[in-house]
Amino acid sequence: MLRIALVGCGEHSRMSHAAPLAAYAANHPDQIQLAAACDLDIDKATEFCRSFGFARAYTEFERMLDTEKVDACVSVMPVNHITTVGVNLLQRQIPCVIEKPLGISLSEAEQLAAIAEETQTPHMVSVNRRFMPYLNRARDWAKELGPLEYVRATQVRHARDESDFIWTTAIHVLDAVRYVAGEIIDFEAQSWTERHMTSHWFVISLRFENGASGTIEVLPTSGMVEESYELFGEGFRARVTAGSGPQRTLDCWQQGQLVSHAEVSDDEPEFLRNGSYQEVEEFVGALRSGRHPYPAIKDILPSTRISFAIAELLGSDDGEGI
Repeated sequence: MLRIALVGCGEHSRMSHAAPLAAYAANHPDQIQLAAACDLDIDKATEFCRSFGFARAYTEFERMLDTEKVDACVSVMPVNHITTVGVNLLQRQIPCVIEKPLGISLSEAEQLAAIAEETQTPHMVSVNRRFMPYLNRARDWAKELGPLEYVRATQVRHARDESDFIWTTAIHVLDAVRYVAGEIIDFEAQSWTERHMTSHWFVISLRFENGASGTIEVLPTSGMVEESYELFGEGFRARVTAGSGPQRTLDCWQQGQLVSHAEVSDDEPEFLRNGSYQEVEEFVGALRSGRHPYPAIKDILPSTRISFAIAELLGSDDGEGI
């Protein structure tokens, strides 16, 4: 049985990690044990124990690791601590889940990648879009029909005016597009803002290794929460929507006809439809079978590099594409 600890008991950890871990433990009581939860705020760690079934609460990360001797650890840190905690886990040879964006700079991300390569510690980066059931169904369906020619993704948010949005949050949609369409060999980014706007909006044009093209639109202050992914090929199209309210659908068209429609019930837990539970399945299944989980830092590093390159553009004065 794998004894798993969790460090970081904030709201993102609650919804995207603790809840699916608890559900997996309930469904597979012979496979994992939730050994400990750690947070600087003992009340938060204690509440995670009460709500999700972690056995013990800690406020000191290293003390928890020294005491519990866990088989794996899920790290959900603020961005300025992701690299430090990740390096600690990798060097201790503790299999781990590390949240994106891998650090507050490209140099931090590269450092984390170097440590992962050096230690060969099994690890996984939490980029849940790669595990979204509808996105994977669309990807598999399109592959059966022919090569993708064009991919479009739109990330819409409400009142997200933080300056680091491109590399802390928009990296999700960029990485999902890489996952669907393949490696990016060239890109251009344009951003704009007006006096009445509280944040940059931007559009990224992409060229993929396989010859396909694509576009990503990121609109962080446009009044709602939604992501959509559209896959186009000769004679077919698939569209996936995910977000707040009823925007959880998959539609597939072929030769002018709607051939498939699916919609998630509001009763289904969010962690089942957004890929978080499937991440747990991958992580636990990999460790139990003796293989390295996927995706690893090396798989996410290209998305990180592009995100930071676009962030440099947003900080420039000329507003030209890169």
